[in-house]
Amino acid sequence: MPITLTIPEGLLSPAAQAETFAGLTEAVLEVSGLEGNAFMTSNVVGSIHVLPKEHVLVAGKPAEAAFVELKLPEIALATPEAKRTFIEKATDVVERAAGGRLRREHIWSNIVYAPDGAWGIAGRSYDNNDLIGAITGSAA
Repeated sequence: MPITLTIPEGLLSPAAQAETFAGLTEAVLEVSGLEGNAFMTSNVVGSIHVLPKEHVLVAGKPAEAAFVELKLPEIALATPEAKRTFIEKATDVVERAAGGRLRREHIWSNIVYAPDGAWGIAGRSYDNNDLIGAITGSAA
């Protein structure tokens, strides 16, 4: 379940970036109720994009801001409450990591869903039933 964190250079140290990504990973697993699930844990992946300050914009102008994007299959975080909870937790993680250098209002999150059958891991296409099988087959 790829997570993309986009931030301007200088906002987070390399150590804080790693801690932030770990916190985002924990948030998605916790909200999904899948902490300790081997299949899910090994498939929460992603990237941190550190851009030049002038390439991170708010209202068309450079600003200290952070963007969290989570890509999921349709079956994940399926309820409005689960979505709200993940977004709140993700915002908390980034805000805490920034240590006062970033206003909460400048942290945006979004969740993007892949249609059934459009989820691929290691060259294999998974539909929702395949994913459920893989997740339940590796339950802790």
